[in-house]
Formats: sequence, C-alpha cells, structure tokens
Amino acid sequence: MPSFELETAIDAPPERVFDLARSIDLHTASITTHHETAVAGVTTGLIGPAASVTWRARHFFVTFRATVRITAFDPPRYFRDEMVSGPFAKFAHDHHFKPTGHGTLMRDAFEYDSPFGIRGELADALYHRANMVRLIQERNGVVKRVAESKEWQSYL
Repeated sequence: MPSFELETAIDAPPERVFDLARSIDLHTASITTHHETAVAGVTTGLIGPAASVTWRARHFFVTFRATVRITAFDPPRYFRDEMVSGPFAKFAHDHHFKPTGHGTLMRDAFEYDSPFGIRGELADALYHRANMVRLIQERNGVVKRVAESKEWQSYL
C-alpha cells in the first residue's frame, strides 16, 4: 500500500492551524486548479467528529466524487479523514499538529490503494503518488500563508 508523509513548519498556534486544516472553505480556496467543490455533507465552515463531506473534483481530465469522513478527532493535536466512497480502493489522511517553540509542526501522513490491481499500481508509480504529494504541498503552503497572516480571520 503506497504511503507518504509531509511536514510543514507554521509560525502560528496549533489551535489555529488545526482549525484551518479542517476548514472546508480554505480547502476549496487552496485547490482551485482542480475545481474541487464540496457538494454534500459539510459544505462550508469547519468539519468535525464523525462528519463527512463529498467533494466533486477534476484530476487528469476526469471528474469524480469522493466522500470522506472524520474518523478520529483530538483537537488541536490530531484528526483523521478516510474516504468512504470514491475513486481509490482505500484512502486515509492523518493530520498531526505539534506545538514548537515558534508555532506548529503540521505533519500529514497518507495511506492509499489505487483500484484496478496491477494497472493501479502502475498508475501509482507513474503519477498518483507524485501528484498527491504536489497537491498536499500546495495546500499546505496555503494553510501556512493564511495561518501566518491576518487572513486566517476570514476562515475562522
């Protein structure tokens, strides 16, 4: 099963970073190139324990829907979202927030399985993993920029 982790140092308190990471509105604003839109469940504001959101998105010229549910929630340290329906055979995203002397270390850990057996494994090797890493890096850059500026107030 493919997996990866990313770390982002953010000069803001863990409570702010935690809430920005679960903001549907910030997520939508951070992934504009893929036209991700929340279409069901929690579609605005902050997603919380046991809540779900269905996203409509376009990646690699294919439009699809994916529903994720918050399956673990320990503010402001940790939450987990897992895909309950969508294009992957499995998809889980752990969000960790650790206080540091200068703010927060945000760590994202992903595990996923692509569908279609060996063809899915080939797709992972060729582009799924690299594309997902790039998307999360872009999104984390937006979370960092917003958290470190006054802009966070428009989302929380």
